[in-house]
Amino acid sequence: MTVARVQGSEGAANPHHEDRRAGDILGCRISAISRRDVLERVRVWVAEGSSRYIVVCNVHSVMTAWRDPQFRAVINGADLATPDGMPLVWGLRLLGFRRQERVCGPDLMLDLCRLAAAEGYPVFLYGGTEETLEKLQARLEGMLPALSVAGRFAPPFRPLSRQEDEAVTAMIAASGARIVFVGIGCPKQEVWMAAHSGTIPAVMVGVGAAFDFHGGRLRRAPSWMQRSGLEWLFRLLAEPRRLWRRYLVNNPLFVALFLHQLLTRPERGASKGHTSI
Repeated sequence: MTVARVQGSEGAANPHHEDRRAGDILGCRISAISRRDVLERVRVWVAEGSSRYIVVCNVHSVMTAWRDPQFRAVINGADLATPDGMPLVWGLRLLGFRRQERVCGPDLMLDLCRLAAAEGYPVFLYGGTEETLEKLQARLEGMLPALSVAGRFAPPFRPLSRQEDEAVTAMIAASGARIVFVGIGCPKQEVWMAAHSGTIPAVMVGVGAAFDFHGGRLRRAPSWMQRSGLEWLFRLLAEPRRLWRRYLVNNPLFVALFLHQLLTRPERGASKGHTSI
């Protein structure tokens, strides 16, 4: 795994954002932040013209990071690591951030598209298939006529060569996009964003299955399942062969590991200043 900008300690936070309010969940620094505050951060970063990346974390990504120190460094090197899954929201609340809300990829993508349409920020779509991207772009532009999609790229199902990657990076940079949505799945999308941090002058956001949801290929769980932390069950029933190991192995292990973390941490209860968001 080749990763830019996150060299050093496997669990080190991004040195440029040491003030990031976050809770430690199995070694991952998950940002204690609201959806509204994420939008304000993005607004500032776009105005600065800086290169940033945001990861949206669920149990799968945290467990992947727990097993892989290099990937943990990618998560902790992000400018923001939002709690996508309800288990992480509950985890942050148990760590003292009592008003933490869910900041998930599909919802955040729509929020950012609305912001981009209102402020005139061009966006770029990276990931999925060309068919998915075509439907996704049509749906987004149908919902938000003012949205400017500066470009899209469906990467092949293989690693890009160095020359190919340089060409795609140059294309994204030349498009003028200020927000780049990356939907190639965990952990590939997070690694891709970390590797291109500093070379793509935009805010990159890893949105997971949001392309498939908003493009119409997959259905989202009903709202009550999302609020109850049962979205994983809906997805498991929809794609059992692909997702059974992720949910039936990772979820129970996550619960056991996090309970152990809570019971053995040196200071029980919330740290000073970590009682709300």
